[in-house]
Amino acid sequence: MLRGGIPVGKLFGISIRLNYSWFIIFAVVTWSLTSSYFSNWGLATSISAGVLTSLLFFGSILAHELMHSLVAQASGIPVKSIVLFIFGGVSQITEEPKEPKVEFRIALAGPLTSFILGGIFWAIWFVLADTVAVVKVVAFWLGWINLILGAFNLIPGFPLDGGRVLRAILWWRSRNLRQATKIASNIGRGIGYLFIAGGIWLIFSGFWLNGLWFAFIGWFLGNAATSSYRQLALQQVLKEHLTSEIMSRDYRMVPSDTTIEKLVNEYILPSGRHCLVVADSHMLGLVSLENIKMVPRHQWASYTVKEAMTPFEKLKWVSPNEDLSSVLNILTEQGINQLPVIDGGNIVGIVTRDHLLAFFNMRDKLGI
Repeated sequence: MLRGGIPVGKLFGISIRLNYSWFIIFAVVTWSLTSSYFSNWGLATSISAGVLTSLLFFGSILAHELMHSLVAQASGIPVKSIVLFIFGGVSQITEEPKEPKVEFRIALAGPLTSFILGGIFWAIWFVLADTVAVVKVVAFWLGWINLILGAFNLIPGFPLDGGRVLRAILWWRSRNLRQATKIASNIGRGIGYLFIAGGIWLIFSGFWLNGLWFAFIGWFLGNAATSSYRQLALQQVLKEHLTSEIMSRDYRMVPSDTTIEKLVNEYILPSGRHCLVVADSHMLGLVSLENIKMVPRHQWASYTVKEAMTPFEKLKWVSPNEDLSSVLNILTEQGINQLPVIDGGNIVGIVTRDHLLAFFNMRDKLGI
């Protein structure tokens, strides 16, 4: 999912972040409103109205995502953060719902919020019909755009909200989450292709900017549908297997006084290993390619692995009986590529992100 971004605060304990692409779409929406919708007013008024309307628009998107998150939290599902980005917003919910009815409620919460906001803004427009022109026009546009936002999200293609509603219904009927996700994701890809085709038609009709935007949305939907299904399939396969089944027992140990230069030339380059155990009489830590890259090249001859390694007490580790889905979650949350496997205080293996993906891909190719 989307990582990084700028934290701007918390709501109900949920971190709110702005992905860097959000600033692009904020500028585009503001410019579009200022130069067209509000162009009949003076420059200062049109710019002010454009900025205010954009802020309220993205506030509406935040409210949409916040309702998804609050319903998820009320259902016992942790929510890591809400991220606003170039295509709107996404709630980073940490796990799949346990029941179809929970998925159904979470999915509908967002569009219903958008429809309610649309009605509120149009009520403001109606009440102010003969008064303040700027407020009236802003309220009308926000009412219209929120209704469109709610309707668009109800398109029945996963991972849109409508696709999640469809998945919940299919899941309820079949009692098979993976099969329901596959069907909803295939529909999502099909809708993505339709958007791309519509975008191409608009481009050749002379509406190149709208066409590019439609095609870009279609590409995003298609990719999101594919990756969402693959992520679910990956998690379902991995949670049925243990770390001991795939961990590498052929790990290499290096003395703590080994220089980085010797480590690279005699251990890493000949073997292609990305991670090694640092040990003297007992395990001291792990040294990885990421650790090595932190050391300036001109210091490799004098810098030792003990100085570069991640000490054992700071390491995340797993037991041989940890399910592989939990291992993947730890790797993802920590932003690391490998974990030591510890049993009885001793290292018994190494498990890496590559091990997990190779295991899944082989089973996927064999259809098991």
